Amino acid sequence: MKHPIQRRDDSRRTTLAHSISTILAGGALLLVGAMASSSAFAQEQATNLDRITVTGSNIPRTNTETPSPVQVVTRQEIDRTGKTTVAEYLQTLTADGSGSIPKTFGNGFAGGGAGISLRGLGAGSTLVLLNGRRMATYGLADDGQKVFTDLSTIPLDAVERIEVLKDGASAIYGSDAIAGVVNIILRSDFNGAILRASYGLSGDSDGDAKKATLTAGTGDLATDGWNAFFSLDVGKTDAIKISDRKDRKWIGTGDIRRYGYGNNAQFLGGAFLNGRTGGGNSPNGSVFDDRAVTATTPAFLVPLPGCQGLTTIPDQTDASIAQNGCLWDPAQLYRDLTPEEKYVNVFGRASFALGEGGEIYTEIGYSKKETTFSNTPSGVSGSWGFPDGPRNASSGPGAVVLSPTHPDNPIQGQASRLRYSAWDVGPRVTNNTNEFNRFLVGVKGNWGEWSYDTAYLHSGTDLTNKRTGFLRYSAVQCALGNPACPGGVWRIGDNAGQNSQALYDYISPDISARAKSSLDMFDFTVSRSLADLKGGPLGLALGTEWRKTSNSLTPQTYTDQGDIIGLGYSAYDGTQNVYAGYVELSAPVLEQLELSGAVRYDKYESGEGKATPKVGIKWTPSDWIAVRGSYAEGFRAPNPAENGDGGLAAFSNARDPVRCAASPIADVGTNCSARPVAIITRPNPDLKPEESKSYSVGLVLQPTSSTSMTIDAWQIKRTNEIAQGATADAIAAGNVLRDTDLINGVAGTGTILAVNTDYINAASTRVRGIDTDIRQTFDIGPGQLEMDLQWSHVLKFERTDSDVTVDYAGTHGNCDVTNCIGTPKDRINFGTTWKQGPWSVSGVANYISKMENTDFRGPDGSYQFSYADGTDVEKISSFTTFDLSGRWNITEAFELNASVQNLFDRIAPLDPTTYGGVNYNPLHFSGAIGRYFTVGAKYTFE
Repeated sequence: MKHPIQRRDDSRRTTLAHSISTILAGGALLLVGAMASSSAFAQEQATNLDRITVTGSNIPRTNTETPSPVQVVTRQEIDRTGKTTVAEYLQTLTADGSGSIPKTFGNGFAGGGAGISLRGLGAGSTLVLLNGRRMATYGLADDGQKVFTDLSTIPLDAVERIEVLKDGASAIYGSDAIAGVVNIILRSDFNGAILRASYGLSGDSDGDAKKATLTAGTGDLATDGWNAFFSLDVGKTDAIKISDRKDRKWIGTGDIRRYGYGNNAQFLGGAFLNGRTGGGNSPNGSVFDDRAVTATTPAFLVPLPGCQGLTTIPDQTDASIAQNGCLWDPAQLYRDLTPEEKYVNVFGRASFALGEGGEIYTEIGYSKKETTFSNTPSGVSGSWGFPDGPRNASSGPGAVVLSPTHPDNPIQGQASRLRYSAWDVGPRVTNNTNEFNRFLVGVKGNWGEWSYDTAYLHSGTDLTNKRTGFLRYSAVQCALGNPACPGGVWRIGDNAGQNSQALYDYISPDISARAKSSLDMFDFTVSRSLADLKGGPLGLALGTEWRKTSNSLTPQTYTDQGDIIGLGYSAYDGTQNVYAGYVELSAPVLEQLELSGAVRYDKYESGEGKATPKVGIKWTPSDWIAVRGSYAEGFRAPNPAENGDGGLAAFSNARDPVRCAASPIADVGTNCSARPVAIITRPNPDLKPEESKSYSVGLVLQPTSSTSMTIDAWQIKRTNEIAQGATADAIAAGNVLRDTDLINGVAGTGTILAVNTDYINAASTRVRGIDTDIRQTFDIGPGQLEMDLQWSHVLKFERTDSDVTVDYAGTHGNCDVTNCIGTPKDRINFGTTWKQGPWSVSGVANYISKMENTDFRGPDGSYQFSYADGTDVEKISSFTTFDLSGRWNITEAFELNASVQNLFDRIAPLDPTTYGGVNYNPLHFSGAIGRYFTVGAKYTFE
């Protein structure tokens, strides 16, 4: 609890029996109040409410402890972590979970964006507001499906505080608030000027981050009748490559054999698997010898020459290469650990006094951010999807082959199926340039007993996605398989130096896509006190809203033809018009008892409509203790990526029980581990909205003026979930495309290349947990010590699909969710701050609990990865870091500050399953970067 519980005169306490009886009376009063006209109360002079509004309610109140749990994050709490962006800070919250979108996943569908996923229910189910109103979503949908708000467009220095509504859905805000609401509140009235500058550098002397911010304002609304200010935030962060961490154990290499893993490690390139019947891409290349294939004799891989001169992995001999393939480390050579970023964020606000207590206000926001991410070179084979279905460049009639007369074909006279990593083309590089704009104009004030606030908002994004280093399928087939190819003959491996630039331009053209989103919204809210109840004024708020949203993504060049190797198709286009109205009541029926209720109705232009109620109660039997609870219903309407025009072909990791069951003992480690597969999904215009029911019950304690504690148990159940049909179900049903590398000649055991599925309303999820927030302040001598702890514990994370329920709590599931991050049961942040005169020193410990490396809990859950000897990787270890920061006010105007993140240079645990980071989990990102230093200065102009 960040604010004291409202005190009262103990002599006016009522008995518990009286309190309970009044609950019933108060419930009736809520209904009567909702229907009564304001004139019914005109004769009674109601007390005006203090102007304090809290996220989740539009009724001003006298304290911030509502029936719903709201975490208030102050500037001090943000500053002490050393984080320099809103996204970086919010992703450290204990309530954040799987489905959050880190900036480091630059090769994902939503590369360049950053989002928060409360309760692990996905960024698309977490509503992000700016000053209480929506923002246009990021141009690229996460996983090609989930639209979300990009946090990186918000200038941190303009932030006054952040409020997080943690009990799930809100009847005030409508769609998308299933998991909760994050309201980022910026400065509203600023006078003067503040100049900040900072410079960051890792302990390995890389990842330079330069940032400068100017915030300036003038005018006073009370005395001058106006105020205007702006905040300009510019910065640049250099990329860090995987190779920059090659001495940081498993972080800087894809070759983790020294840690007990085998050639099946997902980031080790070039390995032959299953007795040379399958394998990865290598820099020298390899082909299948198909000359002696029978029903029981498969084709075997044969390496091309030149491995020792092209790989960085030493001690490979001709014999080992012939047996195991040319092992190499493409991630270390080409992949970024963090992308290069350049950005400028601008926010401005002006307000003008209007009449008695009225105000005209306007806000503008602009952001431009460019992100560049380098990834490993493309292979010439593989599988991917496009609107007509899956492509198979590995086997069958679509396989990429060396022609029978190609000079690099070791088996002349045979069209040889090829495995080759196009190192000579170079890395696949993705560049995203995103422009965000926001304009708001509104009026608020008083009209008689009513307070009103109305505004028009326009917001939009325009994103250009450019890619280089990708291979055009038809051109590659021609340059390798046709001696008379107009683009020329592509020489590979040792002979790649003979190629011309014209050939590379032919097989690897520059490609691009463009994404746009827009939001237009008009809202109108009024509130007033209706009557004085025993505990305070009865508050009423009424509101209406209209908004129009649109999202569109043109597909990457050639992907609509399935003509870019390994790059799935993603496109969507759609518009939604929504009309909504709501009513809210807050009734302190007794000094000890507050009731609240709200209902909202959203009507979609498509014909769908949804009413979502919310009720809450707070009982304060004593001045130091309060009990609170809430119930709410929520929903999320299908977005254009799910029910519009377009489609999706993506990649995920999945186990293949068919291949696992047929595997020889020697190859169990390979065939029973999760492997990358293409997932092809089509939009569904018949989708229904997701729906949710949320419950919370909590205890608020303040035994002394310097001690506070909140404990809240919560549960969110989401039904009619919009998701891709379960990958495991599609595999079990045989809706897959398989390679020809059969196990012992058994039909239907080839490696899965692609899985076919649709967006459906099928599953439901129930998440249950406990949040604890403890704060203590000590006055010690001349200084003050502040301590706080936030702990989120997940009790259940159950998903039901086709009448089968599995629990992901404490496991590496659900891998159908972004990056296969997993679901740790516990996240804890413990912070301390010592203040004395002009000095302050803060430390924050961040803890993430271990995870079982299974797909779900229980005896039927399967381990997701195996060591070289076939034994299972049973867990991903817990991870703890400590951040230290300090501030020194040299004068009233000049401040120096410094911070060290991951002070003790802890290394992220090895995670072989996730694909969001090379051998580390994105939740443990600071352990991949290592110790990071930031120094800064702040000057305040009078």
